[in-house]
Amino acid sequence: MTTESPRRDDRSVPSRRKGPLELRRRQALQGTSDQHLLDTHGAGRFVHTDPWRVMRIQSEFVEGFGALAELGPAISIFGSARTLPGSDYYEMGVEIGRLLAREGVAVITGGGPGSMEAANRGAVDGSGTSVGLGIELPFETGFNPWVDLGINFRYFFARKTMFVKYAHGFVVLPGGLGTLDELFEAMVLVQTGKVTSFPIVLVGSRFWGPLVDWLRETLMNEGMISPEDMDLIQITDTAEEAVDLVLSGLRGDIEERRGGMFGSAEEDEEVWSPEKADGE
Repeated sequence: MTTESPRRDDRSVPSRRKGPLELRRRQALQGTSDQHLLDTHGAGRFVHTDPWRVMRIQSEFVEGFGALAELGPAISIFGSARTLPGSDYYEMGVEIGRLLAREGVAVITGGGPGSMEAANRGAVDGSGTSVGLGIELPFETGFNPWVDLGINFRYFFARKTMFVKYAHGFVVLPGGLGTLDELFEAMVLVQTGKVTSFPIVLVGSRFWGPLVDWLRETLMNEGMISPEDMDLIQITDTAEEAVDLVLSGLRGDIEERRGGMFGSAEEDEEVWSPEKADGE
């Protein structure tokens, strides 16, 4: 007699990740590590726990640096977790990931569903390296099935460092608050000279156009930003141009690395997919 395992998509059972742990039911109702760090009211007991928390933060940087140090050329791709498979935005993400992989460039995403899944899927389709940087959230769903190298983080700032440190540019698909957070942080890092030669490409002029107009007509016209700050971002509507723009200035390095550990695989190599795995 066999016992049927619980359905993973059962919404009545709360579940989430906490660092390397997967918690369900009452265990899943605990606060996140970021929440405990930032939402501290009152001195005393937390003074004694913060030194240990610093060690945990340090470990996240060490693990991230160790896992990604030899990644080679890479591009971070951002976009909404709510993007539906089969939609125009999803297919655009797949194509961008595929084209980058064929250039021998690794694809880094947040590892979740939607546009992140699309970019990771394209990287796998293109026989490239597909990286996911997950984060502990109350509503987190775990890594999408197209992530080959996944790293879970408790703290946003450690994760954000990896997105920038190991990427040579950002491609930003339509998204919400998280996507805007990554976009504006990247713009500030370039504007202040914290990172250099870092292209930021927005995909979808219909979606991003109103935001760019607001930046120019409100922020720039009222002197809140300089006219040259508008040059920090570029907009396109095609996957091919997005890849060309984000790889500007990087193609020489890519050619030198071709054929290496993280280069694009041979065309006749069989590509893994969840569908094929289910049939095995």
